[in-house]
Amino acid sequence: MHILFAGGGTAGHINPALAVAGYIKERHPDAKISYIGTAQKLEARLVPEKGYDFYTIDVAGFQRKITPENIIKNISAVKKAFVSSRDSKKYLQQLKPDIVVGTGGYVSGPVLKQAQKLGIKTAIHEQNAFPGVTTKMLAPGADAVMLAMPEAKKYLKLKREPIITGNPIRGELLTVKREDARKKLGLDNRPLILSFGGSLGAMRVNEAVAELIKEHNGSEKYYHIHATGKFGYDAFNESIKDINLSDMITVKEYINDMDICMAAADLVICRAGAITLGELQACGKPSILIPSPYVAENHQFHNAMTLKKAGAAELIEEKELSGKSLSQKVNELLQNPSHLQQMGESARKSAIIDANERIYNTIMSL
Repeated sequence: MHILFAGGGTAGHINPALAVAGYIKERHPDAKISYIGTAQKLEARLVPEKGYDFYTIDVAGFQRKITPENIIKNISAVKKAFVSSRDSKKYLQQLKPDIVVGTGGYVSGPVLKQAQKLGIKTAIHEQNAFPGVTTKMLAPGADAVMLAMPEAKKYLKLKREPIITGNPIRGELLTVKREDARKKLGLDNRPLILSFGGSLGAMRVNEAVAELIKEHNGSEKYYHIHATGKFGYDAFNESIKDINLSDMITVKEYINDMDICMAAADLVICRAGAITLGELQACGKPSILIPSPYVAENHQFHNAMTLKKAGAAELIEEKELSGKSLSQKVNELLQNPSHLQQMGESARKSAIIDANERIYNTIMSL
């Protein structure tokens, strides 16, 4: 059995593929797993680290806003589209996979399109509530379309019903108990706020959280763990240098023990990436979501709305984000423990914790 994955650009497209690949290898150690991505993006490092055969094509997205600079980029993108289609066909004829699974990003487009032309079975997994351009393009010809969120269905033209699978969740997040996590972190019964903006950081989130920390620092009301991200650590610490930071507040560049921190948290402040939201749901955590406005199709806003409508999250758009607006929302929620608990229960009720198995079963059925 040979399964070829295609997807990349961001961790949200890569990690689901790697999670499912690992799940398949656990059950079929002799299965061959291959992966097509780009040489410049995150998949070029993450996939080989897992020991899978990795092949590259050069592809780029088209710029919608017409400017002289973007016209040049689009001319280059057209050239890359022809070359990437040719290279994808060559790889498919060479590798002869039984099925090609696309997890999004521009790189999955030419690979799955060529697979469909060659009569190879194809499946797509869409992580977001608002599907990306590549998913919209490929869905009509796919043998199976898997959706993490049912809301995505209305934006797609499908020849058969989609399979609702959810997004793969890291197993360790499902096993840590709240009491054990809080004990490990040395916390008493006061609430813990957990905040982060992603591995690289989010400037506006960092700025608002810095103001929030300045306000509640020294009040001894709340614990707070904040991850600034790679590019925000120095600027964040500079912004709070005038305060004597309480022992109840921890500022890190990156959270290496997210399973422990998530399990211990009473309220989470974060972006609205699809994988993050799946983890919030699986852990039953109430959240304040700040969707990134800089992503394709504004998909994080649509993701966040699924949790807000479920009663599991509050939403602050970045254009409305400030230290004051964030502080007001945090205080409002933490002063109402019963409402927080209800939000957490709503999150857990909407969770899909067997996504790996659902995706695996779909692939095996093809």
